[in-house]
Amino acid sequence: MRRLRVAACQINPMVGDVSSNVELVLRTLERAEAAGADVAVFPEMTVSGYPPEDLVLKPGFIADCRQAVAEIARRTRGCAAVVGTVASGGPASRRNTTDNSSIDKPAIYNAAVLCADGRVVLEYHKRKLPNYSVFDEQRYFTPGDHDYELVEIAGVRVGLAICEDIWTVDGPLVDQAAGGAEILLVPNGSPYRMGKVLERDQMLRRRAGDNHCAIAYVNQVGGQDELVFDGASSFYDQQGRLLARAPQFETAVTICDVPIEEPPAVGPAPSGSLFVRRLPLSRGAGTTGETAAPAVPGQVDTTGRRPVVESSSAVAELLDLDAEIWQALVVGTRDYVQKNGFSEVGVALSGGIDSSIVVALAVDALGPDRVHAVLMPSRFSSDHSVSDSIALCNELGVEHRIIPIEPAHESLLDMLAPSFAGHVPDTTEENLQSRIRGVVMMALSNKLGWMILTTGNKSEIAVGYSTLYGDTAGGYAVIKDVFKTRVYQLCRWRNRTAGREIIPSQIIEKAPSAELRHDQRDDQSLPPYDVLDAILRDYVEGDLTLAELIDVGHDADVARRIVRLVDVAEYKRRQNPPGIRISSKAFGRDRRMPITNGYRG
Repeated sequence: MRRLRVAACQINPMVGDVSSNVELVLRTLERAEAAGADVAVFPEMTVSGYPPEDLVLKPGFIADCRQAVAEIARRTRGCAAVVGTVASGGPASRRNTTDNSSIDKPAIYNAAVLCADGRVVLEYHKRKLPNYSVFDEQRYFTPGDHDYELVEIAGVRVGLAICEDIWTVDGPLVDQAAGGAEILLVPNGSPYRMGKVLERDQMLRRRAGDNHCAIAYVNQVGGQDELVFDGASSFYDQQGRLLARAPQFETAVTICDVPIEEPPAVGPAPSGSLFVRRLPLSRGAGTTGETAAPAVPGQVDTTGRRPVVESSSAVAELLDLDAEIWQALVVGTRDYVQKNGFSEVGVALSGGIDSSIVVALAVDALGPDRVHAVLMPSRFSSDHSVSDSIALCNELGVEHRIIPIEPAHESLLDMLAPSFAGHVPDTTEENLQSRIRGVVMMALSNKLGWMILTTGNKSEIAVGYSTLYGDTAGGYAVIKDVFKTRVYQLCRWRNRTAGREIIPSQIIEKAPSAELRHDQRDDQSLPPYDVLDAILRDYVEGDLTLAELIDVGHDADVARRIVRLVDVAEYKRRQNPPGIRISSKAFGRDRRMPITNGYRG
């Protein structure tokens, strides 16, 4: 039986850092070559980083990517390489400028380029451009419309597709398989959300089996702003059976010898022209331009190039849901901090569960020496808030400092007293405390170079249970897309997997409180979190109207109140820092509601 040795190069590129991405590709390609791979496949838009957003509107950026691809191509020899990039060319399109005039610009493509023997062999343009959820590709790219081409490597007919192309039943795989493709190489930039890895697996099994075409699906890993990519690159044979899978959330080079059955009789080519380009690839050619022994046409000479690879049949186990979410939050935090040039972070630690889980996640992401906790008690802070915070820091090995805010609080109250005269104290005075803490944290950030991690969860952010320019002040919102009930679950999971109390049980068990007034508790302002989160899932993530919320069984008065709170807090959410997306409908890239909005359905 014929086999094609494919290296799934699951790497973590950085958007816009073209030169570093090229070096990463070349280092990884050396590993694939050392393993005797026939072809190494890299993720979607590897060269530019994904998603590059408005960077692709800069002609100079596209030119840099073109030069980078040429550099990668020059360095390929016995092992072919498939790399993702942004490309331009073809028919011009009209684009508006800032002064409302129009100029002609070349079409821009999301491309996969196959390089071999020092040259670019084939450039494929993505055909299915996603324009839903976090995806906005139709804003930037023109769908590919050139004729399909197959490339024969080591006697195996190989086709290319990119991410969304494989998700659609009538995508390019159908025509390519009908025209004789035996394996499809698919670069991907598929962002993480809960449960998506299982959906991908089921979809890929169906695509491979239905079309009798093997699939090598290569996804990137790492964080990019709100998005996290979970890897889990995988291989499927022509029957749709899983052959190998890379781990989630880790960089890896996974080698798989994909078995290729003898092809059935190939019928007529589908509409359009589909033809096979047979590459006389030569293994072992040096980098100085000398040629190797002639290769059999259409094949790669693999003599002496087949070392035994232990991972050739490895199927990494999938993480359970809590572990998966925790890793997504850790990776997202680590990459956002480090890729933006920070080395240390600061967290305002209140002794509550939200700030505690953020400290624990930051430690797992960066290490305890790079995490700093700041305790800022006020007249309303309980003794256990301070003692619980210190216990957490001691357990995690995190440096902490105590900066009481009472002097600033008292001074502000005195300063504002003439203007507040005749008005009953309310949340205005309460929110002063949060805003003082925000000022302190940003001052520490400016002076000490910390990135400030905010601690609001999705439940609180949804209903506006936060203080603008107070606890929302910071650089990154780690648990922005994590409901409060899930925060509790994750804390218990982390303690259970550690075999000890990473997060002290008294923090998990105490009644949640903002501690902005005497004896304050969250349940005085909000329904129990299990009730609240159930409504929010249906309203925010399920897009139900108020009438529909009531129809599915939510209490009418509670639902009406929560819907109003969510709607009026939109302006606050627009001013929150970016945070990690783990759900199908995160605030920001996913859910885009108007601030000025008269609909009350």
